[in-house]
Amino acid sequence: MALLPRLAENDLLRDAAYRRLWASIVTSSFGNQVMMLALPLTAAVLLRATPTQMGLLTAIELLPFLLLSLPSGVWLDRVRKLPVYVVGESLVGVAAASVPLAWWLGWLSMGWLYVVGFMLGAVHTVAGTAAQIVLTQVVARDRLVEAHAKNALATSGAEVVGPGLAGALIKIFGAPLALLVNAVLLLGSAAILRGIHIDERREPRPAGHFWRDLAVGLRFVAGNRLLLTLGVLMAVWQMCHYAAVTVQILFATRTLGLSEHAVGLCYMGMGVGTIAGSVLGRRVSHRIGPGPCLVVGYAICGAGWLLLAVAPANAWGVAAFALMLMAFTTGAVFIFINFLALRQAVTPGSLLGRMTSTMRWLTLLAAAPGALLGGWLGEHVGLRAALAFAGLVSVVLVAVAWRMPLIRGLTHLPEQERESEWLGLEAQVRAPPP
Repeated sequence: MALLPRLAENDLLRDAAYRRLWASIVTSSFGNQVMMLALPLTAAVLLRATPTQMGLLTAIELLPFLLLSLPSGVWLDRVRKLPVYVVGESLVGVAAASVPLAWWLGWLSMGWLYVVGFMLGAVHTVAGTAAQIVLTQVVARDRLVEAHAKNALATSGAEVVGPGLAGALIKIFGAPLALLVNAVLLLGSAAILRGIHIDERREPRPAGHFWRDLAVGLRFVAGNRLLLTLGVLMAVWQMCHYAAVTVQILFATRTLGLSEHAVGLCYMGMGVGTIAGSVLGRRVSHRIGPGPCLVVGYAICGAGWLLLAVAPANAWGVAAFALMLMAFTTGAVFIFINFLALRQAVTPGSLLGRMTSTMRWLTLLAAAPGALLGGWLGEHVGLRAALAFAGLVSVVLVAVAWRMPLIRGLTHLPEQERESEWLGLEAQVRAPPP
């Protein structure tokens, strides 16, 4: 705690609960860096997956979001969120450990990775939603942009050091065994989370009905023009993102001819981008507003994908690959610190679970088709075609979003919807038909 006296008097890290949450995010981020490289490299290099198989692997990881997001939101509004978050971190560690075990036993195949991918997606769907709600229980709503920026900064150290370390581990031990490090770190993250003390008071509510409660969450998002607009814009961006991410490892290893270790070194650019986004994102959002800052993030990501699509297959192409990764994380931080804060700011506490799960479901509707399209383009047209598709659609997204007064005019966080109105809607939804 020697560093605490150097912190500003009102710094969030002075709060013990947030400090522990932040430490857990740092720990799991290092583990996720190993997973981010080791799993696709296992598929691309060890199992020689085709672009279509890589697209299918990504799509299978996304499938649980479409199947489980909405029902998990109803469930999360009825239970304590922190235990769900803790169990989720532990299960991801177990899934990661299963890959080296299968490799050692001679069972490892694309089918095994599909099962692991589905399990990872299922955990991230439920526990990821719980994690976002836990943050709102630890941090006051008027400091959510600051908290999301600090969380992004927490991952930046891992993104700077982690890929190089992951690449070295993969080079020495192989991609499957490197996942054991991921498992240990995620179990450590779960242990840190267990020490957070949250007084989660839940007001007595009328007896719930699953489908009616789910309908309230859907109607809340559909009835809020800001949430619905943000959801559609983010769905398009996620389509671009997953079209690009499906082919970028293949582009690095097959077009640029990079080794696993060299790929890891390039991925360190993501950490530089996260630091830049974390340091600048809050300032830019404060200066021009969360809506315009969101659009700037879309533009930065799109520029990175277009750059790589035209990069030559030489040293300049390697530099372009690292620069694309840096641009992606810079833009993503600009996007998410504002997107998450905006949707959390307008939502009453009793609806946070259903809003979060509904928004995640809506924003990822186009993600799996994007991954499959990216894989198809990569295999039948070329890897560059998938990257060009992501970049060009992002340019269109920027133009459309900027022309929307609702987005361009968002210069500060909106007020929270009145909870009494939505409690009335719940009563209306539950009322028996005449």
